Amino acid sequence: MAEMTYTTDTSTEAAKHQSLAFAETSPVERIAKVCRLSNNLRTMARDAIRRNHPEFDSKQVELKLIELNYGKELADAVRQRTGEHLQ
Repeated sequence: MAEMTYTTDTSTEAAKHQSLAFAETSPVERIAKVCRLSNNLRTMARDAIRRNHPEFDSKQVELKLIELNYGKELADAVRQRTGEHLQ
């Protein structure tokens, strides 16, 4: 079975080295790395929302993040429960 590459800018050789390096890390290190990457991704998403909606306050940014990640229905339920509304 061929190994899948998830990026177009990484050579097959580099992808193999990345996979080996990841396989050699402990489960605790893997979890920590995934948590850091996830936090970085959420930060980048918030930054993108702020760039696209400079008028949003921090609560509106969080609500938009919920909407983008989990859907409008959940975001609307949170808005209703918290009394927050997007402009």
